[in-house]
Amino acid sequence: MKIEIRPIEEKDFEQIIVLFKEFALFEKLPEKMTNSVEQIKQERDLFNCFVAVVDKKIVGYATYFLAYYSWIGKSLYLDDLYVSAKYRKKGIGKKLLDTVIDLAKNKECKKIRWQVSNWNKNAQKFYEYIGAEIDDVELNCDLKLT
Repeated sequence: MKIEIRPIEEKDFEQIIVLFKEFALFEKLPEKMTNSVEQIKQERDLFNCFVAVVDKKIVGYATYFLAYYSWIGKSLYLDDLYVSAKYRKKGIGKKLLDTVIDLAKNKECKKIRWQVSNWNKNAQKFYEYIGAEIDDVELNCDLKLT
């Protein structure tokens, strides 16, 4: 199986929305996925994403943005890392994450931060395997503005 990791292109937006919805279902939060192709196009300058392509089909993605943390400085925030169920345990998630790590290093970031659901033990094991520290102290805060 040939896996291509590349930056997202506008022609991919329809497929990526399908995967966003799939990920929301996986997280048991489908009602929270409100993004659309139109919104991505409007906010394109903020949308950073690598996609994993197998046989011309997007099977996974990693979305991210640069951030600044007061305690450490320039960093990269990995918003989502997702691989469709059929393609898991084939090294695709690792390839996506390695691409994000390489980007963060090239941009001279001090760290990468992301979150993982407390029930997602497989993801936690994967992140610990690559050397990530999982902090079980901080909680997420969301303030909806629209």
